Amino acid sequence: MQDEIIITAALTGAADTPGKSEHVPVTPEQIASSAVEAANAGAAVVHIHVRDPETGAPSRDTKLYSEVVRRIRETGTDVVINLTAGMGGDLFIDQEDPLKPVDGTDLVNGLDRLPHVETLLPDICTMDCGSLNFGDGSQLYISTPDMLRAGARRIQELGVKPELEVFDTGQLWLASKLISEGVIDEPALFQFCMGIPYGAPADPGVLQAMINMLPQGSNWASFAIGRDQLPWVAQSAVLDGHVRVGLEDNLYLRKGVKATNAQLVERAVTILESMGGTVASPAQARKKLGLRN
Repeated sequence: MQDEIIITAALTGAADTPGKSEHVPVTPEQIASSAVEAANAGAAVVHIHVRDPETGAPSRDTKLYSEVVRRIRETGTDVVINLTAGMGGDLFIDQEDPLKPVDGTDLVNGLDRLPHVETLLPDICTMDCGSLNFGDGSQLYISTPDMLRAGARRIQELGVKPELEVFDTGQLWLASKLISEGVIDEPALFQFCMGIPYGAPADPGVLQAMINMLPQGSNWASFAIGRDQLPWVAQSAVLDGHVRVGLEDNLYLRKGVKATNAQLVERAVTILESMGGTVASPAQARKKLGLRN
């Protein structure tokens, strides 16, 4: 287990969760407040999606991202800002007419997923490193090699650190190829996303296999969803990785007890410290990940 383990808090995500828990932040004010609470609880990084304040639906509105980031910074809270750049990859198809997109589709090219990153220049933005059958039914997440190359080049030009979100081994293969091509700077930062149907299962053997495939010198973290989230904190740390918790991926502190983002971070801190680990500060996270000060 490495020294100074980075905790990322994934605050709200894009799933239909606000109706399942009153603690899922929706408005920019709620998301920013949750970010500050998570940082005060021990998160060095906050991973941010935004939602339509009226409907709770996921959004790509740069104005909403700007308000969230402004509100966080106005508090003076020291935390690393990680903005999703994965929105705009959702494709729902008609089973009988696959060329006909249906309600829920939000599919744009790689560059059109980045206006908020270009405007706000966060410390980190995410890149989803491949396409995926996303759960049962007819939803797909689309991120082709051409889209990824275009997005990676633009993120590199902006001087923002990409967090390479990897949902399966083929995506890790592709991300590693982009690094070798020079469109992603080294040392790279990977986030292994475990247990999302139908990507890599939340299995320690699969995680170890993915670690074995990493380009030398890479930084990495991993998380699992649902009830596996908190046990996975220990699993990731014991294999020398960083960790992620938050309401994007899990709504419960324990069975039947709904959590806040801050409570999930507090529990992650307890797990790591009980294992003899040290939780990284934002300054330590910036140094480890080679971020701008």
